[in-house]
Amino acid sequence: QVHVVESGGGLVQPGGSLRLSCEAGGVIPSINTMDWYRQGPGKQRELVASVGLGGSTNYAASVKGRFIVYKDSVTNRAFLQMNSLEIEDTAVYYCSVEVLTPQPTGGVSRRTYWGQGTQVTVSS
Repeated sequence: QVHVVESGGGLVQPGGSLRLSCEAGGVIPSINTMDWYRQGPGKQRELVASVGLGGSTNYAASVKGRFIVYKDSVTNRAFLQMNSLEIEDTAVYYCSVEVLTPQPTGGVSRRTYWGQGTQVTVSS
């Protein structure tokens, strides 16, 4: 079983910074992607940033240039450095992890695991 835990959320003033952490634990043969999503009040969940197997990254247009996503493959952790935070960044931030598991018959199975989320509130 795989568990995913986020941490690092909190209250910050506009213009401030926070760093979120995501740790995947359990039996993990390989991780394909570690993604950060968020869901603001009254909004749908949206993809914020992702880091792939080889370290490639992608960002939503709304956070590009302000957020940085990176990972530590040794410890199965991902981080989201959030700078120049805006009130609109207020949301619950979730980490999702796609785990790859080799199958006895060949091929690889993929399964995504989610954390419980961490609240980020940007307010003056």
